[in-house]
Amino acid sequence: MKLPTVISAAFVGLMLSTSLSLAGPEVVSGPGADPECFAPWSAETKYMQWPAKPGPYKIAVVNGFVGNGWRIQMIKTAKAFAEDPSIKDKIAEFKVVSTGTDAPAQLGAIEDFINQGYDAIVTIAVAPDGFDRVIRLADKNNVVLVPFDNVLDTDAVMQVNEDQLMMGRMWAQFALDELKAKGVTAGKILEVRGLPGNSVDRDRSIGINETFKADGGAWEIVSVVGNWDDGTTQKVVADAIAVHGQFEAVVGQGGSNGVIQALSDAGHPWVPVAGESENGYRKAIAKYSGEGLKGISIGQSPGLVAIAMKAAVSALEGNVMPQLISVPLPVATYKDLEDGKNYWSDLPDNFFTVNEFPPCGVNISGPSIMAQTEADLN
Repeated sequence: MKLPTVISAAFVGLMLSTSLSLAGPEVVSGPGADPECFAPWSAETKYMQWPAKPGPYKIAVVNGFVGNGWRIQMIKTAKAFAEDPSIKDKIAEFKVVSTGTDAPAQLGAIEDFINQGYDAIVTIAVAPDGFDRVIRLADKNNVVLVPFDNVLDTDAVMQVNEDQLMMGRMWAQFALDELKAKGVTAGKILEVRGLPGNSVDRDRSIGINETFKADGGAWEIVSVVGNWDDGTTQKVVADAIAVHGQFEAVVGQGGSNGVIQALSDAGHPWVPVAGESENGYRKAIAKYSGEGLKGISIGQSPGLVAIAMKAAVSALEGNVMPQLISVPLPVATYKDLEDGKNYWSDLPDNFFTVNEFPPCGVNISGPSIMAQTEADLN
């Protein structure tokens, strides 16, 4: 009489274990939802679909490093976007934490939010690997994990980014083109690296160096680490000038205001400079381009956090999503800059200028961002 009961219990256990193993997103056919906003990275990008959940949702942002203007603005942007009418009613709870550069601390925070029953976690990864455990835990609990900016070396989660390799190539090619227009085909190039250990820093540097190498000129690349921070960058660029003398161009991943200040303080001639989208950097290009500061500004926008949040909500609603979402590179050179359009003379130098994504209906205003704080939101 007990055998059917035993069989029944075993069958239920098997079904439960099977359902757990199948938790998380399924790989499905495209196209995905809102392809103008959530554009697939390439024709080979796969598509994913999570089981639909009723909203509103509990969403957390787990940041790592917070020691520069970009990260601070990103946190402020996340808070501002969470209050935006387009998404506010879809969010039941919203938390933001910054864990520093320690990977175990970040993994622990993500795990804690999963265990608290959060529906989606948006994160900037401290490192491009080592996340397998939390990915499995997120899948087991049908939690949508969305790395952006510093993404992971995996296709097991949905991610949002700009093409960092292409950004590095474009920076380097701009510098080469400007130098060749001056008849310069050899010399010292200063490369300002970002935060060590991050995929963004790695991929940008690969793009920069492979482009100079492919050019065939007698280029000497001098690399310094600026941590994407204005103060740190100003110091390391000043030290490099003191040691190496004059550079033919500067290609910097971030901390662009620090590059400009160091060149100015050292009395270094204005040279072609490639950099990020800091407002002060764009002000300087607009002011001094006629004196030789031929600059290109490509923005890795702190507003990527808003696209990642929007993608997380879309996935929770059961929509088909690209595994890797490509956000177009916003480029402005010294030929394109216009006050009030792509830089602002009345906003701080450390404000990042690119926070509008028309295909996604996302436009976070400067005042709404600046009204927020960078403190954790618990």
